[in-house]
Amino acid sequence: MNLLDQSLLCGGPTISTFLLTTVFSILFGLIIALMYSIQNKRSKTMAIALAVMPAIVQAIIMLVSGNIGAGVAVAGAFNLVRFRSAPGNAKDIGYIFFAMVVGFMAGMGFLLFAFIFMVVIGVTLFVVARLAMDKADVHSLRIILPEDLDFNDLFDEVFAKYATNVVLNRVKTTNMGSLFELYYTLEVNNPSQIKEFIDELRVRNSNLNVVLSRTMEDAEEL
Repeated sequence: MNLLDQSLLCGGPTISTFLLTTVFSILFGLIIALMYSIQNKRSKTMAIALAVMPAIVQAIIMLVSGNIGAGVAVAGAFNLVRFRSAPGNAKDIGYIFFAMVVGFMAGMGFLLFAFIFMVVIGVTLFVVARLAMDKADVHSLRIILPEDLDFNDLFDEVFAKYATNVVLNRVKTTNMGSLFELYYTLEVNNPSQIKEFIDELRVRNSNLNVVLSRTMEDAEEL
């Protein structure tokens, strides 16, 4: 049988083909989870979900293969993106769809297609992640301050001393409107002066929370 021309399931699913595709789906999932873990060490639960997702989707597709329910199953499987209690970042959602598509291909019996797709997309994600890697001096900053403080020029002197390319990305009220949350991206002039930088910010924001992190996603999680 030529795997490039037809599916393993062209004669209908059997116990042997089900076991074979399940084993390969698990292997594909483990590889995808490993790729995710290398690029993102924060979420072990996400890596576990990616490891089993291709096998789960593959089983769904094989069980409904050959009838109109396949279309409904595909729509429902994509809806699994909502299993996270809070929205993930773009990278997490991309990996979820990546694992699901590999599971779809395996479930349709195209194991070689699934392998080729996994390699091509995996290499692409790795290369793009390396090219888009944040510079060492780029940080995200979250500052909480009371509502009665005017934040427009409040931190200008501190930023001029310790940072460059400061951009205010978002302002949000919290605690029933009694506090402001300010989200900045900036470049730290000297990483060895981060403590002094934060200390001066705390003097101006009434000693409320200040979070300096590598990415905006990190700042929001904290």
